[in-house]
Amino acid sequence: MKKIQIIILILLPVLFSSEAYTQKKNLTYQEAYGMKRPKVTKPLPRITGWLNDNYYLVSKTVNEHKSIVKVDVKTGKETLYFDYDEQNKKLPDGFSFNRAIKSSDDLKHFLFTKDNNLYYFSVDKGVFKQLTFDDEKENNPTFSPDFSKIAFTRSHDLFVIDISSGKESRLTNDGSDLILNGWASWVYYEEILGRRSRHKAFWWSPDGNMIAYLRFDDSPVPEFLLFNSEGDHGTIERTRYPQPGDPNPLVKLGVIHLESGNTTWINTFEENDRYVAWPFWTNDSKELIYQYLNRDQNELVFYAANPETGKVRNIYTEKQDSWVEFFEDVYVFEDGSGFLLRSDKSGWRNIYYYNFDGKLICQLTDFDWRVTGISKVVEKTNTLFFTGTGGVSTDNQLFSIKLNGKGLKQLTNSTGTHRVVVSPGGKYFFDTYSSILTPPKMELFSSKGKSVRLLGDSKLPAMDDYNWGKVEMFTVPTIDGYELPAMWVLPPDFDPAKKYPVIFTIYGGPNAPSVRNSFRISPGSAYLAENGIITFVVDHRCTGHHGKKGVALMHRNLGKWEMHDYIEAVKWLREKPFIDAEKIGITGGSYGGYATCMALTFGADYFTHGIANFSVTDWKLYDNVYTERYMDTPEQNPEGYKNGSAMTWANQYKGKLLITHGTTDDNVHLLNTLKLIDRFEDLNKEFSLLLYPNKRHGWGGPKRVHLVREQTQFWFRNFLGKELNTDE
Repeated sequence: MKKIQIIILILLPVLFSSEAYTQKKNLTYQEAYGMKRPKVTKPLPRITGWLNDNYYLVSKTVNEHKSIVKVDVKTGKETLYFDYDEQNKKLPDGFSFNRAIKSSDDLKHFLFTKDNNLYYFSVDKGVFKQLTFDDEKENNPTFSPDFSKIAFTRSHDLFVIDISSGKESRLTNDGSDLILNGWASWVYYEEILGRRSRHKAFWWSPDGNMIAYLRFDDSPVPEFLLFNSEGDHGTIERTRYPQPGDPNPLVKLGVIHLESGNTTWINTFEENDRYVAWPFWTNDSKELIYQYLNRDQNELVFYAANPETGKVRNIYTEKQDSWVEFFEDVYVFEDGSGFLLRSDKSGWRNIYYYNFDGKLICQLTDFDWRVTGISKVVEKTNTLFFTGTGGVSTDNQLFSIKLNGKGLKQLTNSTGTHRVVVSPGGKYFFDTYSSILTPPKMELFSSKGKSVRLLGDSKLPAMDDYNWGKVEMFTVPTIDGYELPAMWVLPPDFDPAKKYPVIFTIYGGPNAPSVRNSFRISPGSAYLAENGIITFVVDHRCTGHHGKKGVALMHRNLGKWEMHDYIEAVKWLREKPFIDAEKIGITGGSYGGYATCMALTFGADYFTHGIANFSVTDWKLYDNVYTERYMDTPEQNPEGYKNGSAMTWANQYKGKLLITHGTTDDNVHLLNTLKLIDRFEDLNKEFSLLLYPNKRHGWGGPKRVHLVREQTQFWFRNFLGKELNTDE
């Protein structure tokens, strides 16, 4: 559950008069959820990247003809850079650049796959060649820095191919179902390296002569059994899944020297129960820095390792009373002077500049708001570009600062959410921005914040033809002084003299805000609004708006502060004369499903209806890395686990709850739902259950269509007292 966020869909805020309302269209069910979605926005330009400070690349499709054009920053003049149809003529039948699995940023090197084999094409040389001749799949093929080699894993072993000679070298030899070389064990993939890694756990050295990799031994990890109902007899899927307190995979960090084929094992203190991950190289390839996190996850160390000897030295240590998380976006200076960290050790996430001896060169930022990312470091001009919320926690803006911590400038100034891509030399940046009032636009700016040209506006005139509803952003006060960011979507014909039901749509996990000043149009929410149902979104005090101090309140207390603040929000809503206090709903998935189950049990005096999707119901059942980060182990924190379990409060349940789950969910297991409904049945409680055979976590496809219909039907029946018309 690596900060999975359920997307909260927000609508165009338009203040409608009664006359204007009658002139605009209401959405039908098929327009809201089916195959007749109204076309009210258009795509923004597909900028694939910067070539340099003077040119950027844009992908274009005209009459199914795809090309990449090079655009002059100053003039906007376009020049053909890569013509897919022309280039496809250079490939054998059955291959197309549209289906390349990997390419270099300058589109000079391409990888393809067919029948579980890899193929390579060089645009400059016009050379196409088959690289592998094996029935087994090659996973995560990755170019070396100079594009002369490709590394990949096959059957849990690591391989490398020299592109010029075609020579394939097997780098490890003990891969199996339990021994995973360069392929992340499940809990590392889900909670540490992240889903974007696609299990990849190997890293090229900058000089291309070495590969660092993690070796996992899953044998200590308990098996978890998943039942697949396909076929007449069904099958059992066995996964290695550590729950809180369970043994972890045994992990080693090795460096393979390609010339000799030898492996140097780095000292990672295997005698300790710990996590090892997120290594990065110095630019001269002389040291490999890896991150070491203790099992309690409250002390993280950077060790710099000699790749020849495996010996290490401590260059950075961070310890917190709550928890410390791996640093995923460390910037390493090309000149070898050190690295940048985004750390929340001060109570807010700020940027620090250290050298490779662990000495603090400069704390670049010292804000009481969140620095959300490092966008670009331009070493020639000693300039750092970074994003952050500024003084408004629901915004995201671009800033620049010198590497001595001076000369802070805010480069984006319109309220809202800005996603930026800075040019290599820092002269320009693309800005894709929106707010609750403004659909996304894309604009090109100079590094001084001056607009060069507007590149695209996503809004189409047809957007104004519909009754979208009215969105407002505000804060909800709590009894102990916190201001909780919130927003709602009111019916387009809103009448304060009427009573309206409300649906909380939440995620609620630690440091995972849902309320953002950005535009996300939702025909589904519009459909609910036009039928008289208010959608409500609120972030509790631990979602990040109040810094690490706020987030850390969840330490050993999952469930406590979420419920406290959601209940405070219900109390606030009840004071509004237009809110129907007998129809307060809540829904979410994953962590949001957990919060929904808690709301209908622990918070049963406040929440009346809920839909809980693929929910954690007891933290003893979820994986150990995520859960122990916040809760420690059940042995260390029995009261926290007890109070944070929906089973503990099941006897208080008295509303209407729809529970859904995919039966082969390998993230939040169906066991969570089975244990909750077992408890409900023992207590003779009424509930509804929808199971989706052989579906994983957050599934899609036809069964998703069925789920959406059943969820909408649930709200119509319970809040409106009528049946949903899905044929319209």
